[in-house]
Amino acid sequence: MKNPLFLFALLVCLQVRAQTSVSLIPQPVELQVLVGSFVVDAKTTISFTTPEAKKMADALAQKLSAATGFSLVAKNGTAGTIKLLLNQTPNAQLGREGYTLEATTKGVVLQANQAAGLFYGVQTMLQLLPKEIEGKGVAKVNWVIPALKITDYPRFGWRGIMFDVSRHFFSKDDVKKYIDQLAKLKFNTFHWHLTDDNGWRIEIKSLPKLTEIGAWRVARTGHYGDRAEPKEGEAATYGGFYTHDDVREIVQFAADRNVTIVPEIDVPGHSMAALAAYPELSCTKAKVYVNPGTPFSDWYGNGTFKMKVENTLNPSDEKVYEFLDKVFTEVAELFPNQYIHVGGDECYKGYWLQDAGCQALMKKLNIRHVEDLQGYFMNRVEQILAKKGKKLLGWDEILEGGISKSATVMSWRGVKGGIEAAHLGHDVVMTPTTFAYIDYNQGDVSVDPPIYANLRLQKTYSFEPVPEGVEAKHILGGQGNLWTEQIPNLRHAEYMTYPRGWALAEVYWSPKAAKNWPNFVERVENYFDRADAAAVNYSRAIYDPIIKITHGSSGKLALEMESEAPNLSIYYTTDDTMPDQFSPKYGTLVALPDGPITLRVQAFRNGKPIGHLITLKRADLEKRIGR
Repeated sequence: MKNPLFLFALLVCLQVRAQTSVSLIPQPVELQVLVGSFVVDAKTTISFTTPEAKKMADALAQKLSAATGFSLVAKNGTAGTIKLLLNQTPNAQLGREGYTLEATTKGVVLQANQAAGLFYGVQTMLQLLPKEIEGKGVAKVNWVIPALKITDYPRFGWRGIMFDVSRHFFSKDDVKKYIDQLAKLKFNTFHWHLTDDNGWRIEIKSLPKLTEIGAWRVARTGHYGDRAEPKEGEAATYGGFYTHDDVREIVQFAADRNVTIVPEIDVPGHSMAALAAYPELSCTKAKVYVNPGTPFSDWYGNGTFKMKVENTLNPSDEKVYEFLDKVFTEVAELFPNQYIHVGGDECYKGYWLQDAGCQALMKKLNIRHVEDLQGYFMNRVEQILAKKGKKLLGWDEILEGGISKSATVMSWRGVKGGIEAAHLGHDVVMTPTTFAYIDYNQGDVSVDPPIYANLRLQKTYSFEPVPEGVEAKHILGGQGNLWTEQIPNLRHAEYMTYPRGWALAEVYWSPKAAKNWPNFVERVENYFDRADAAAVNYSRAIYDPIIKITHGSSGKLALEMESEAPNLSIYYTTDDTMPDQFSPKYGTLVALPDGPITLRVQAFRNGKPIGHLITLKRADLEKRIGR
C-alpha cells in the first residue's frame, strides 16, 4: 500500500466511483466529490440571514419535514447545520442565478448572490437526497447528502418550455403543477400559448365574447385533424378559460419558483377563436366556429398551405387595432415581464389578396406583395405594445415584411430564421422543430400515438443553441415547445415532455463542454425513479429499438437496429412467436424472409424485457425502406 502510483490510481478510481453516485440534471458547472456525507435527522437545523433567504429556508424546511417526518424549522442566524446565505459581496462568476453548495459531514452551506440562486441551489440539494424526497408522505430512509463542492450557474438566461392550452384546456392546478416540475429542472421561462384557432383561454373583460364564445367548442374525440365539422345549433361544451384572478395566482406561483411567464396572443393568423366571437374583424365577415380539430387547411409539403376557413385578422381594418389595443391593455396589466409574444406564424394571406380594403392599403403603402402586409401589421402591433411598456416577441415569420430591431425572434423553422435574425441584430430564442418540438413522437411510430414527425431523446440532447458564425450575445437561450393537438390531459403532457425536457434543461443550463450522452443516459435512468416517486409521467422510449429497413444485397428486406440506452440485448422473431431471450438475438444486419411476415422486436436487460414490444407487418416494414 506504500506504492505511490497504486495509491494515486486507487484515489482516482474512488473519485470516479463517487462522482457516478452523484446524479444531477442539469449537470452543474463544477462538481467535486469529497469524503463522507451529511445526514439529515431530527437534530438538523436550517438558518438564514436575510428576508429573501428566509423564504427559501422556510420552503426547504417544509419540504424536508413532509418527507422525513422531522419537525424542522428555519431560524434567523448562522447557527444552522444547513445554512442559506446571500453573499454580502456578489460573486461575479455566479451572476443572478448561480450558487455554490458545500456539503461536509458537519452540514451544508448554500450561498448565492440573489434569491434565484438560492432557489436553484435548493433544487440541487433536493436531487442529492434519496428519491423518496419527491414522494407525498413520510419515508423511512437514510436522508444522506454526499459530501461535495458545487459551483454552478446557467449558460443561458432564457431556459423555457412553451405550453399550448388552446388546443386542449388545462386547469389552473394542472398549469401550476406543470410549472412546478419545470422549476425543479432550473427552467426559468414558461411561454403560455393562450390563444389559437381552437380556443381563447384568457379573460378580456372589455371583450366578453372572447370567452363567452371563443373559449368553447363542440366536443370531439378521435385524431386531431380528422374530426367532424360542427353542426348548426350544436352546443359548444368543451373548453374553458383563465380569469384575471386565475392568471394573477399562476403568475405569482411561477414567480415564487423563479419562473417568468410570457403570454402569447397569436395574431394575425391562428385567430379563428377570436373571429368566432367577433367575425367583423375578418376580411369576409363570415361566421366561423372555434375549431374542434377538423381538416381546415391543405398543406403542400413544401411549407406552403391554403386555409379552407378564414382564420386571419384583417390588417386594413382600424377596428382590428382597436380590438388588439384592448386585448394587450389587459394582458400587459396581468403579466409583469417585459415580453408579450404575438405569434406571427403560419399566416395565410389568401383572403387578404382578395379583399378590397387590403388592396387599397397595399396601394397606399406602395407595396407590391401581399406578404408585406404582415410587416405593416406587426409594426402596428409593436407600437401598441410599446405604449404599454412591453417588447414584441414573435415566431420567425415576423422577419417577413420587416420588423424593428427591438423585436425578439423565436426561431422555430430550424435554425435558419434565428441565424438571419441574429445577423440583423435581433435577440433570438432558439426553439427549432428539429431539436425542441417535444410534441413529436419520441419512440417507434407503431407504439407512440401518431403525430406528423419524430424526435428522439438523443437528437434533443445533441442540440447546440448557438449556430456557427453567430454572435453568442444575440442568442438569449432556447426552449422546448409542447403543442397539444394530441395531448388531452396533464399525464400525457408529462409523458411527452420527459425525458426530452430533462435533456433541454441540460442543454440550456450546463456548459457546452460538459455534454456527455452516455453519462446523461445514466442520469436519466436514475431520474426515472425520482419521477416515479413524484408520480410524474414520462416516456421510456429510450429503451425501444430504432428499426431501420433497407434493401439487402440479395434483394431481400434487410433489418438494422440500434438502441439509445446502453446494456440492452435486442431479440426478434418473424415466425409469429413472441420474442424472449431465447429468440434470435440481433447483432448485425439481418436479411428478412420473403412472404407476409410479422416482425416482433423486444429489448431485454439482465434477462428481463424492458420498453415496448414492437410489432410490424410486412407492409409496415416496406414503408420504412430508406427512412
